[in-house]
Order: sequence, then C-alpha cells, then structure tokens
Amino acid sequence: MKLSTRSSRVVPSPTLSITAKAKAMAAQGIDVIDFSAGEPSQDTPDFIKDAGKAAIQSGFTKYTPVAGTDELRLAIVEKFQRDQGVTYDKSQILVSCGAKHSLYNLFQALIDPGDEVIIPAPYWVSYPDQVLLADGTPVILHTLESKNYAIDPSALEACITSKTKALILNSPSNPSGSIYSRDTLKRVAAIAKKHKVLVISDEIYEKLVFGDPPFLSIVTVDPEVVDQTVVVNGMSKAFAMTGWRIGYAAGPKDLIAAMSKIQGQSTSNPTSIAQKASIAALQGGSAFFEEMVNDLRPKRDLMVKQLNAIPGVTCTTPPGAFYAYPNVSGVLGRRHAKGTISTAADLATYLLEEAHLACVPGEPFGSPSHLRLSYTPTMDTIQRGMERFRSAIQVLS
Repeated sequence: MKLSTRSSRVVPSPTLSITAKAKAMAAQGIDVIDFSAGEPSQDTPDFIKDAGKAAIQSGFTKYTPVAGTDELRLAIVEKFQRDQGVTYDKSQILVSCGAKHSLYNLFQALIDPGDEVIIPAPYWVSYPDQVLLADGTPVILHTLESKNYAIDPSALEACITSKTKALILNSPSNPSGSIYSRDTLKRVAAIAKKHKVLVISDEIYEKLVFGDPPFLSIVTVDPEVVDQTVVVNGMSKAFAMTGWRIGYAAGPKDLIAAMSKIQGQSTSNPTSIAQKASIAALQGGSAFFEEMVNDLRPKRDLMVKQLNAIPGVTCTTPPGAFYAYPNVSGVLGRRHAKGTISTAADLATYLLEEAHLACVPGEPFGSPSHLRLSYTPTMDTIQRGMERFRSAIQVLS
C-alpha cells in the first residue's frame, strides 16, 4: 500500500516511544527507573474525580457542542481574567482533546503549503512535526543555554521572512524548564506586532513554577498583542489530568472558529465527563498547585545536585515545569563494551539497556548535547536513579 507523503514527514514521538520501551522492559520483570514520562506522579485530586463521577451518575454522557460546553468555556474565560488579566469572549475559546490537539487544530487552520513557523530550540518534540503535517516549514531559532534559552531579538528578526506565519513560545519550557522574562516577552511582542506575526503561546506548565523568575504570559506583558496571539493551555500538567484529555485555546474569533470547524470534522467534542471535571478543577484547584510545587521542589534540587556530581555532566536549575535538562557533552565520545557514545541518543540507549534507566535524548528537542529527565518520581527513586546514572558513566573509558 502506498502511504501519503504527509505520513512520511513525521516520526513517532520519542518520549512516548521510550516510555513504551521502558514499560515493556518492566513487564518482563526488569527493574527500570523511568525518568522519561511527561506527566505528574500525583493522582487527579478527589474533588475533580468526584465531579467526573457526578457527571456519569447524572447522565451527562452525550455529545456536547463541538467547541466545548458553555459552562466550561466560561470557566476558562474566568481563568484568563483571574490569572492573565485578559478578557475573552466565549466565542474566542475552543476546548479540545488535550493541548496537543489544540495545537494540531491551530496549525491545520492556519498554515498553507510553504508557510513558515519559527520555533525556538530547544522545543517540544511535536511542534516541528505538527507544522510539517500542515504542509508548513519549521524554522528553528537556536537559543543559548548560557543565556537561559532566552530569545535574542536580533536573531528572531533575522528569521522572519515574507513567508513567516507564526512564532511559537513555550514558557515554562518542555524540555528545559526555562521561563521567559518580562523583558524578553516585551521585545518579542514588539517584533511580532511590527511584522504582523501570530504568536502561539503554549502555557501548559504555567502553574508549575518555583518563584524566580515568575511565570508571565505575553498577553499580560503586552495587552496590545492579544489580538494576534493564540494562548494554548490545558488540564494535564497542573491538575494531574493527563488521561482526561482536555486542552483549550484562546485567540482571535475567526481563527478559533476555523479550528472548531476542523475539530468538528475530526474528533467532534471533547469528552463530556472530562469537561465537567475540568470545570471543578478550574474553579477550585489553587491549593493543589501549591501542593504539587512543594512536592517537586526538593525532587528538582536533589536531581540537579546529583547530576552535577557526575563527571562530564552539568545541569542548571530549572525554574519551571518538572524536567531536568543536563548537558552531557562531556560524556560524548567515551566508550563502553558495545561501542562508542557519540550522541545523546547513544547515551540514552546505553543508560536504558545497561543501567535500566529511562530518559529522553535531546536530539528530538533540537538540542543534541542534552538529556531530558523528569523529576516527578519519589525522592528514593530519584536517588537510586542517579546512583545508576553515576555508576554507568564511571565505567566508561
């Protein structure tokens, strides 16, 4: 069977592939320590589960409007007023089957063949592939670890051409955990307005920040850019609701309407039950954010400290999200019994096969000298994992 050229442009998600391989090894009885997963370790809070159960018991199990229920979209409007100080109309909100789905709808509605989307690196693995699926061209804007991955305004302007359609921002970042400062966001907003470039602000980790610097949305920093910004967010990370699959987008009414039309011909509405649970989460979840951040902070500090104690590895302290992003360039070129570790992907494979430690290489994030490790497991698991990491590096020649 001849498959579409579109399907050949993309590759399977490396994070999901490694997680699947780690789980397969565990199913064989192998003690794998898994730092690859991009989800919280906490369970969904009971009050959110209760809202889902109540939806089932009350018979709220039918189709809803494609864009989401009025009740949920109004709760999202209230969330933006409360957290970002921005007022949207209900018609400017689309609820989808996860933030990834929101982004997919967006690119399908926005991009024509040859349109360019600027993506700062390191980036979440799905951004370039989703642009390619929409027949667009990803344009990678490299940033520096030494500058905390801040966007350089002159480098950004140098990327803009007559074909530039959009710029993606992700703060806090997956994979680096970096957060854009107010100054960076003001400069980016000024450039976006000057060149009439749509800003796509992925804020899925907004609640998972450790205080310095604080999270700021570009629409808060510069309200004038609201009309040319789509903010994408969701329930997965902040509320430990990865399996409930609820994401949302807020933006220009005509673009949201086009995204809704595309969704109507693909998935239709997101799950009715999960929408009810999401309303409860948005209206009562603030205490849970604090609990999660307080749980993550010592785990982050332990992992970063232990990584920096491994010869050839350096790791900055991430101010947000729940990933450590160590630079492993000092390990590349070293050898083990089965070959040479030439790339971060080689190192990730070696750690999984020899140390039974799962992490994600930096290549799919546009950063070939790094690994991404999630610090969501228990403190004991992190300690044991770092001991395995250190021992595996020490035997290299």
